[in-house]
Amino acid sequence: MNPIERILKDFPVIILDGALSTELERHGCNIDDPLWSAKILMENPGLIGKVHTDYFEAGADCAITSSYQASIDGFVKQGLSEAQATDLIQNSVRIAVRARDAFWDTWQDKSARPRPLVAASVGPYGAYLADGSEYRGDYRLTERELIEFHRPRVKALVEAGADLLACETIPSLLEAKAIVALLQEFPKMCAWMSFSAKDGERISSGERMDECAEWLDKQRQIAALGVNCTPPKYIPSLIHEIGKKTQKPILVYPNSGEQYAAGTRTWHGAVSEESLGCSAKAWYGQGARLIGGCCRTTPDDIRSIFSWARNTG
Repeated sequence: MNPIERILKDFPVIILDGALSTELERHGCNIDDPLWSAKILMENPGLIGKVHTDYFEAGADCAITSSYQASIDGFVKQGLSEAQATDLIQNSVRIAVRARDAFWDTWQDKSARPRPLVAASVGPYGAYLADGSEYRGDYRLTERELIEFHRPRVKALVEAGADLLACETIPSLLEAKAIVALLQEFPKMCAWMSFSAKDGERISSGERMDECAEWLDKQRQIAALGVNCTPPKYIPSLIHEIGKKTQKPILVYPNSGEQYAAGTRTWHGAVSEESLGCSAKAWYGQGARLIGGCCRTTPDDIRSIFSWARNTG
């Protein structure tokens, strides 16, 4: 039984964490760098652990590691050896595991919530490019080339002991297929697949969300599927599109509603008027079973989800 299925047997919803990178910024980190939050793995790993702990204390049942923009190639470009790069990627898992275990050791009412998971983030190839193409999917690589790019990081994350992989902000079905093919090299590992979306029916590449869900529904190692880093206004429609074609658990962790400008690495526009906790309750009613936040969300947002989710029967 995969860890998502195991938790959902006893609890109606899995609460994911919120933003890591923008939360690190709130703590004073400068992540204006091609490595983004992975830069902090080199500079201040202890702070990453603190942010994980903040989310656990807010009610998160899952920590997503700081490996989203980490890659062997990216670290090597910063002057590290491949061995050093691999160790940093694996440390993203070790940091989250230590934070989880320390939190769980001191949590009193262990029947009120599940022991949190550590999901190792696998960001798209576009995150390595650091040009915003994870919101377009317009890089021209073959499935085989994408497999070769993802393999070293996925291998490192699996060997580091993550509970599952969080394949997130994936812009195209081609990249999702490449990751699923790669997962076959690690038959005991499962993953969730989460797309970035451009509207209520299409992922960033323009492909239909329901068609992506239909293909992923048949993949044994995919434990859940959904969307992340997408404006909250599109989430209800996307849940509907996914639910038409799969029986797998649906996950949603949107951004704050603001728009990311890749050229300046800044956020613009209005924050969603409805609180994440209020929206999350509606999304649960529509069929989502893993719910959290992405860019620009905070522990307070996760706390607002926890306030109702643990009273849901």
